Amino acid sequence: MELWIATGNKGKLSEYKLLLRELADLKIFSQSDIASFTPRPEDGKTFEDNARIKAKTLHAVKNNAYVLGEDSGLVVEGLNGLPGIHSARYAGPKASDSENVSKLLKMMTLKPMQNRNAKFVASVVVYTPTGEEWIFTGEMKGTIASKPAGLHGFGYDPVFIPEGQTQTLAELGAGYKNQHSHRTQATKQFLAKLQV
Repeated sequence: MELWIATGNKGKLSEYKLLLRELADLKIFSQSDIASFTPRPEDGKTFEDNARIKAKTLHAVKNNAYVLGEDSGLVVEGLNGLPGIHSARYAGPKASDSENVSKLLKMMTLKPMQNRNAKFVASVVVYTPTGEEWIFTGEMKGTIASKPAGLHGFGYDPVFIPEGQTQTLAELGAGYKNQHSHRTQATKQFLAKLQV
């Protein structure tokens, strides 16, 4: 079985490879394996819209395989849901993870807020070789730390403290993240659907 993942994000791709390792006959590829592939702009209004744009664009080239598009991000209550669908480019179109984290912390100090509640959201759209569309979602609730801590993961992991924990995702490490994350929840739903 072939699965093509519509992402250029190496961190995301390696997480999927780990999460899907129980499928022994699965071969995973990404859009980076197609030299001429050009992703469409993610101009949707929701995570699901953007996941669908990614999956559809890659499915147009790989319509005989499973194709997975995912959009995920951080939703902060005190910032009215920002950075949301703009999570990857919050500090600008080519922003690094650390620049995005810095902007987030700066925005949270501009208007000192009591409410530091946040959640990671993942929306996954899969196209099957027969053209069916499957949709899965996952969430991970937590709070935003006052400063970054930890060396694992990527994105906002150094400032996200999962519910019930005292350390950030970047401190808790890959083992914890791969058991509990928003991406893990959505992927488990996908695995369950494949086995039906």
